[in-house]
Amino acid sequence: MLRQVDRLLASLLPRSCVFCGLTGGEQACCEGCRTDLPWLTNPCLSCGIPLPSGHPLEYCDTCRMPAGRHFRMLSALAYDYPVDRIIAGAKFHQRLDFASVLGELLAMYLFSLGRWMSVELPDVIVPVPLHRRRWAARGFNQAAEIAAPVARQLGLSLRLDACHRIRHTLEQTSLTGSARRHNLVGAFAAPDDLTGLRLAIVDDVLTTGSTALAVAAAVKAAGARDIQIWTVARTV
Repeated sequence: MLRQVDRLLASLLPRSCVFCGLTGGEQACCEGCRTDLPWLTNPCLSCGIPLPSGHPLEYCDTCRMPAGRHFRMLSALAYDYPVDRIIAGAKFHQRLDFASVLGELLAMYLFSLGRWMSVELPDVIVPVPLHRRRWAARGFNQAAEIAAPVARQLGLSLRLDACHRIRHTLEQTSLTGSARRHNLVGAFAAPDDLTGLRLAIVDDVLTTGSTALAVAAAVKAAGARDIQIWTVARTV
């Protein structure tokens, strides 16, 4: 029913592509721009890093080791032009239409990866939370705006209350390496019992992974299992 409403609205009020400005029809990213975006193909099935062409295995060398990552990660696009421009617009210039199209692109990517969809889908989607002070200054949480169309298109529940940011921290973009991890110590907490729930944590960009992994640790401590991390883009 929602898809039929989307098609009707698109026929009456066609959306302009956020990348090139041309009419995109039902979606706010035209077919030409979708084709040209820096999609991350052939991802490692654990950390999501793109594997080189002809790589004989489905996992990168790090994730094959016993000390590999404990949370499955997946990113749709490389954090490069023009994706970086759209993410910055969503995050710092209140372009909620940009956040919406980013969520649509992430959902599209998830649909396109059949082997990922063979993995059991999560019960709920949890956007990386903002601290109340930053939310008050910005007026919205870009991760939640991105997660909404992903949840809608995958038919999953969106939980805005599953994890809270309980400590105000510095912007991660101003930090590097171990400073990012230290900045997030004690920053997140899951207030409810999440025992047995399968979760997908959604954010805009994966750089070092410190933020998403801190959220994953918080929900895991509350009993969640099979935690995945989905981001629109990642640095490669």
